[in-house]
Amino acid sequence: MHYHLIGIAGTAMASLAGLLRAKGDRVTGSDQGVYPPMSLMLDDLGIEYADRYDPANLAGDPDVVVVGNAISRGNPELEEVLDRRLRYTSAAAVIKERFLEGRHVVAVAGTHGKTTTASLVAWLLEAAALEPSFLIGGIPEDFGVSFRLTDSQVFVIEADEYDTAYFDKGPKMWHYLPWTAVVSNVEFDHADIFRDDIAYHFAFERFINLVPRAGTLVAGWDSPALRAMCGVSRAPVQSFGIGPLDTGMPTAEGAPSHPRWRAERICCGEAGTRFAVRRDGEMLGEVEMRLAGDFNVLNGLAAMAAAAAAGAPWDAIREGLRTFRGVRRRMEVRGEAGGVTVVDDFAHHPTAVAATLEAARQRFRGRRLIAVFEPRSYTAQRREFQEAYGTALGKADHAIVAGLFRPERYDEATRLDPEQLIASLRARGIEADYEPAVDGIVSRIIRGARAGDVVLIMSNGGFGGIHERLLAGLAAGDVEGAPGASGIAPRYGGSAPSGRRARG
Repeated sequence: MHYHLIGIAGTAMASLAGLLRAKGDRVTGSDQGVYPPMSLMLDDLGIEYADRYDPANLAGDPDVVVVGNAISRGNPELEEVLDRRLRYTSAAAVIKERFLEGRHVVAVAGTHGKTTTASLVAWLLEAAALEPSFLIGGIPEDFGVSFRLTDSQVFVIEADEYDTAYFDKGPKMWHYLPWTAVVSNVEFDHADIFRDDIAYHFAFERFINLVPRAGTLVAGWDSPALRAMCGVSRAPVQSFGIGPLDTGMPTAEGAPSHPRWRAERICCGEAGTRFAVRRDGEMLGEVEMRLAGDFNVLNGLAAMAAAAAAGAPWDAIREGLRTFRGVRRRMEVRGEAGGVTVVDDFAHHPTAVAATLEAARQRFRGRRLIAVFEPRSYTAQRREFQEAYGTALGKADHAIVAGLFRPERYDEATRLDPEQLIASLRARGIEADYEPAVDGIVSRIIRGARAGDVVLIMSNGGFGGIHERLLAGLAAGDVEGAPGASGIAPRYGGSAPSGRRARG
């Protein structure tokens, strides 16, 4: 089969291209402004793609055209597909038909933590010698790739609630045939897709309702909305949590009042996290992982429950958790220069921003924490979340907020006001600055940096290559208290140009 992917450089689309190539199909594609790491991955795979949208890219009449979810009417290549009546479909539909049918699918969903949890599940199953196939919206450090196709019956997939394509506005996760479904948490997000929290909750309720009664639902018991909706599950529920046993939160009919998987005696430090695991009242033992923060403890519990449901034994689960090295762009140390550590994270929802800052506090105890936040996603640029961002960024010693990514999408009533956000932080005694452009942010940090500082940069886009620019500036500058300017190069290169839309 010849598949042509329009929007091939999106994370999920490029990974699908790799899966199809591994299956033996011919793959071509197109995109605009292709950049690393996806461009490098496509080149390594030997996949032909055009760095432009053009009807000429469809020469040879591909058997199937896959339309990425960032592609809309008016795209010249899409219009040619429609005019010529070529067969077209979505990435999610191809994944379902070519890779998921007949397998034990571990589908990892939730508002927060999908990429880390899916990566963890895949690694725990690898530690158990189950050799899973996987498709993940990030790059696990242990695998070095975002996809893999094996002969295993187990397939781990990150199940995104974002829409599927311009002709299919339902969530991608509805296509994924979950046998073991993980839902870590549910909290309103993607206001550009879902009109309100009722619509958002319905997306997850329907996903839960897809799990066969012989399958398993792994559910985060510390999430009130999720805990209440688990009653729709015909499958047994493996709940997990770290919150108080008596939370007073609503519980689905017939569900236990406490989590079946529970973490206790949690201890975090710069080297990682240690905690004890109890399942159904039985103490399984103490585990270690390199990740920091309570939210990563929850991710770990979810992954352990899912791996166990897929057949992994406890000893392999514990060893896999201990050796897991994390995911790129999730609390990833990009380098150190002048004694200042630069950390990259994908956080963009206010809850994720708060949890990431709390994890940074636990990991880098006693060090000054500078938070740099780019309001880039649709949610991040909405006024209704402004107070929540103030609370979250207040967990840093110094907060720097960048300009809105696409301010023209909003009016004065709906647009987040960065200057008001900064004023509210300053009124609470928190050092805070509004710097619209990357150059200004880099200059401000270099002027005020001290050896031992941690700069945590949070954005779900390329942010104008800020990480490399900051590290280079710190290495060349005179940082107070630094023994010398000795920069460490970033661990991987490339970032999205500042005008590029994030895609799946």
